[in-house]
Amino acid sequence: MRSEPVVPTGSGSAPDLVELARVVAQQRAELDRLREQAATSAVVERAKGAVMALTGCSADAAGETLLQRGKAARRSLLEECWITLGDLTPAGTGTPRPDGEPGSLPETASDLTAAPATPDDVAEALRRLARDLVHVDTHRDLARCLLDHLGPGLDADSVMIYGRRAGGGLELLGHAGIGERLADRWRQVPPFSGVAVLEAMDAGEPRWLEDYAEDSTRYLLIGEPPERWRSRAWLPLPAGDGAEACLGVLRGRPGRFTARDRVHLRGVVRLCAGRMRTFTSLPEPASDAPSDAVQALFAALPVAAMLLTPLRGPSGTVEDFRVDAATARAADLLGGAGGEPAGRRLLELWPDLTDTPVWPGCLDTLSSGSTYESEPFAHQETVDGARALSTYSVRVTRLEDALVVTWTRHASSDRQEQRLAVLQRLGNLGWANWNLATDEASWSSQVFAILDRDPADGPVPLAGLPRLAYSDDRSELSRAVGALIREGQPFDVSFRVRGTRGVRHLRLVAEVVADAHGTPVEVHGIVQDLTARRRAELALVESERAILTQHDVLQSERNLVTRLQNALLPLPERPVGLAELRVEVAYLPSQSGLQVGGDWFSAIELPDGDALFVVGDVAGHGVGAVAAMALLRFTAKGMVITGSSLTGALARLNTLLLHSRDTHGTATMVLARYRRRDRRLLWAQAGHTPPLLARDGEVTFLRRPPGMLLGATATPHFEEAECRLEPGDRVLLYTDGLVERPPEIIDAGLERLARAVAAPPGDRPGRGSLATLLESMLEEERRDDVCVLDIRVPGKSRGAGPSDGTTGERRPT
Repeated sequence: MRSEPVVPTGSGSAPDLVELARVVAQQRAELDRLREQAATSAVVERAKGAVMALTGCSADAAGETLLQRGKAARRSLLEECWITLGDLTPAGTGTPRPDGEPGSLPETASDLTAAPATPDDVAEALRRLARDLVHVDTHRDLARCLLDHLGPGLDADSVMIYGRRAGGGLELLGHAGIGERLADRWRQVPPFSGVAVLEAMDAGEPRWLEDYAEDSTRYLLIGEPPERWRSRAWLPLPAGDGAEACLGVLRGRPGRFTARDRVHLRGVVRLCAGRMRTFTSLPEPASDAPSDAVQALFAALPVAAMLLTPLRGPSGTVEDFRVDAATARAADLLGGAGGEPAGRRLLELWPDLTDTPVWPGCLDTLSSGSTYESEPFAHQETVDGARALSTYSVRVTRLEDALVVTWTRHASSDRQEQRLAVLQRLGNLGWANWNLATDEASWSSQVFAILDRDPADGPVPLAGLPRLAYSDDRSELSRAVGALIREGQPFDVSFRVRGTRGVRHLRLVAEVVADAHGTPVEVHGIVQDLTARRRAELALVESERAILTQHDVLQSERNLVTRLQNALLPLPERPVGLAELRVEVAYLPSQSGLQVGGDWFSAIELPDGDALFVVGDVAGHGVGAVAAMALLRFTAKGMVITGSSLTGALARLNTLLLHSRDTHGTATMVLARYRRRDRRLLWAQAGHTPPLLARDGEVTFLRRPPGMLLGATATPHFEEAECRLEPGDRVLLYTDGLVERPPEIIDAGLERLARAVAAPPGDRPGRGSLATLLESMLEEERRDDVCVLDIRVPGKSRGAGPSDGTTGERRPT
């Protein structure tokens, strides 16, 4: 084995951990390679020895014979060695036959070349199996190896290996893919007729069970229920004149084993026969088996106990334990239906042991000699023929090179104590008793943990408890303890203590037990740690204070913003007349929050006698929204008064918003100019809801010209549209708060507005007014600001010119 030298580091320098790890990995790989080579060489040397004994040839000639036979049969050298070992006569590697013929060696080269060819994929699978068999040491390992090998290619679900015992019966030597309960049920098979395993072994030929309906009438089928495996094969392992072992391959799916499958399985059996030469015979008593006196002692013990001997692998690590002696109760705990535990492997009796803390406890006890005691755990056992869960704990002690394992079953009172301990731990409380006659005290372990007191110091007397509390809490606790001792008055007192974990908030509840004369003689109490609860309460109080403070700040801001808004956006108390139009205005702030929104309007008469109407909505709430509203409102009026077109004003307002303090602010807007001389309404919009026109009982929404949201892009595009109004027409300009009701879409709100405007006036006074419209449109709690301009053209007069309605003409910017 090669190893690379490790250069020591200089003084004060850190070792190169990466280089060390690389060297260790190389050495481990080299060690694994040498172990593989040694195991393979052992198989080859054993097969060469068999050939030498049967033919009388030299070692080199025996090796050449194995190579030639393997080459002729398209087998690897390792495969040929396994087959050679498996084809030995029961007499072992006995004396060559007198006539010099090769005894029971495999077929001659000519016979092999005449045999059916093995498919390439099967040949490769058999080569892999031959390599894996080198690492198989037990029947159970062999079954697992075969299931891993046969599962993907043959859909094998389970593998069972049976051996013939004295008397003709069978014993399950190894299995994989089946549960322990089923294995125990079929571990012993009497020599009955109609058992496919026995027929295959007696005849020396496989039994292919491929038709479940027919096979179930001919054989006693293994399984619970038997239909779990719809097809199965039993193949005897060759052993001279008769088979002493049989391999079973069980599949959940029905169907025949193909010719390829049969070639594959026959090859598997021949390889396994050689490997099983070393362990097919049933276990014999070990030379270091316990004496009859030890076995008699364990048989007489009234407890559940076992004597275990470790079984080590090639590397020296403990892989399993052999049960050398066991009491009757231990046999019952480990599933007494499976037979006598003595002489068997522990993992065979307790398969899931390695998944429990008991396994590392056994290994630690074996290496260190310290006693291991497990925590109580649930174990399923058979009581009066029924399965039941019981609570046990395990104690493991070392006896020279062996282990003694004892089981303790916990009664209901033990379980109650365990539950009480769990309750105290989860509730962070504990019990305490004080005997007033003897001055003795007893505490549960949880009380010592709560008070941060070492149990070695013992409990504190009842009269000494106040000294543990904070100075501010001592007087109240002292009065409560005094009244309890003198007058027998129970108390429930909270106090604070200081420990290694800081300040703790505790609660003590106590009552007395009096004698026949009413004199207090004993005190029972409960100590509870309330620190986590008090911290949560304090955090909640602080949160409430913060919320109230924030509420006051927001309310003050709302009042300020409301006053600012009223100053910037005064509402007329009654309808006003502009350019021979009757205009009514409504502004309703949101009711769902403390912030004031940025909805606004403008309705003014221009110098030339026309009227300008504006409705807008700035995104957001608060001071920033009001400031942006004021900027847009006054700038828009100024631009139109000084001669800007509607689209030009929108373009400049977009630029102004982009370069304002809030570069992410956006707004929607409708600009409308009414020309009095021809009753034309010119309008443009920037991402706003369309105006509503009511005429002669019919309601329509004006077709919106193109226009983007203000502040959305540096290169917007706006267009104008116009509509000629007629006497009696009604136009509504509004913000989205009038029609939006989340989570419904805005189209539903627009339809609701159209129905409300088109509703007949009826007999109700004021029907058709703006106030009535708002009452029918708005919910009890407004979630957004609402701004509406209700524009009405005076009633029709005779001689009025014809109406051309909505023309839809647009003027580009």
